[in-house]
Amino acid sequence: MLKKLFTLGTVVVLGSFPLYAGKFGNPDDVEFARTVWQAMTKASLVGEGAFVSQPYKGFPLHGIVLDTVEGEFSVANQEGILIIKRNYGGEKETKQVMENPAKYLKAVTIMFRKQPGYDPGNGDWFYVKYSPHGKVLKNPKGVSLAGRAGAPGVGGCIGCHIGAPGKGFVFRHDRYPKQ
Repeated sequence: MLKKLFTLGTVVVLGSFPLYAGKFGNPDDVEFARTVWQAMTKASLVGEGAFVSQPYKGFPLHGIVLDTVEGEFSVANQEGILIIKRNYGGEKETKQVMENPAKYLKAVTIMFRKQPGYDPGNGDWFYVKYSPHGKVLKNPKGVSLAGRAGAPGVGGCIGCHIGAPGKGFVFRHDRYPKQ
């Protein structure tokens, strides 16, 4: 009986290991992602009545229309750069999306630059992909898309952003070089 319980316990622990053993999607990453969403909501950066900047033509991975807001931000006693990208679907017309943004919002993706040392090889960026209402989304394997999402050569956030021009992991500019 004891051997069966030990075997069952080992299977449960090892079976759940892939969900939390990676570099992203663990419970601490998901909790920090929730804290970031709450802080962004309080600052009117997401949710109803959120500040909207100048929408622009997007690309398939994020959405056909994008809206990006960025700047210094403080969350959970951490100061860093926050880049928020609202990802819109719908037709290929910015005007149509902006007439009713809530209808077309498909996801909100963020990059938050944490303190030096968080992930130095990847610019110390913390990534999250949220639903329009702030739920942390998951990849096809069921892993939450929060934290050091993806890897070079594998895909995901880091796998894509490592290819950004310059060394800042940001495609639109190179204002945030590696720390």
